[in-house]
Amino acid sequence: MWWLKVRMYLLMAVMFAVIYAIISMVSYSLGVSNFYFYLILSFVIMFAQYMLGPKIVEWSMRVRYIKDSEYPELHGMIRSLAERAGIPVPRIGIAQISIPNAFAFGRTRKDGRICVTEGILKLLDQEELRAVLGHEMSHLKNRDVLTITILSVIPMILYRIAWQFLFFGGRRQRSGGGNTALVGLMAFVFYFLTNLLVLYASRIREYFADKGSIDLGNKPSRLASALYKLVYGSARMNKEAIKDAEGLKAFFVNDPSRAASEFNDLRQLDLDRSGTISDYELKVLQDKKVSLNFGNRLMELLSTHPNMLKRIKRLSEWEAKQIN
Repeated sequence: MWWLKVRMYLLMAVMFAVIYAIISMVSYSLGVSNFYFYLILSFVIMFAQYMLGPKIVEWSMRVRYIKDSEYPELHGMIRSLAERAGIPVPRIGIAQISIPNAFAFGRTRKDGRICVTEGILKLLDQEELRAVLGHEMSHLKNRDVLTITILSVIPMILYRIAWQFLFFGGRRQRSGGGNTALVGLMAFVFYFLTNLLVLYASRIREYFADKGSIDLGNKPSRLASALYKLVYGSARMNKEAIKDAEGLKAFFVNDPSRAASEFNDLRQLDLDRSGTISDYELKVLQDKKVSLNFGNRLMELLSTHPNMLKRIKRLSEWEAKQIN
């Protein structure tokens, strides 16, 4: 895991170096007054999004919070995982949608919520479900929502600078600000690049959460099997159901919109066609080299989640380390 941490630290350093460069460039070319307006506005928007986000998620996913008596086994698993993670027990909810998945959200650890969809409860066995819940518990433990929110403000600022200076910079250009268009163009380029870096950060956080689930006592093969089933379950859903959750797929354990193509890649792992991934099948994967074609690499580059075949390959490597 050390190299994942190094990548995350380097990524954050690059992101904040970019925003520092933009501050210097805008300040030098046009003075600091306009820039600080964009900066303050972006932080206001981010803060509003951060505060209102949980309510938006609840409304969009039709979340209903449940009592202990309704789903005692689910409550027991989450309570046990929270104790092992050393964080407060999150609120537990059922998202009344058919897509099989789970997600975690909340402003802080004390405000954490873990929700499962109606579809996932019908699809996974107890060990697989616990592994998925461990993944979500790790997101709360690692404060991933806060991390991604903070990083996301950087492309937001750059987008607003680019829009303002490319499309509303004519007056400044006529008054002698010849660098206005260049500043706008550079801001747009950096917006695109930093947005890719935010997606990359999100993919790193998914690997962290997978490893966190294992650290909470779940077997890599059970998480791998759960991911395989979730891909299969999402691939069987109709397009309208997937489209309804498109805006919130970053919260999910996997990306439902990529499920159909991912399932074709994952079927090769299920050697006995049992619909699950066993310890043996995960061990076989340890010795295989995973290579992605250009299309899959491009899809991963533009996604919040790692390619599922690579992700399960990583689980097989962690399985080998546990055995050794």
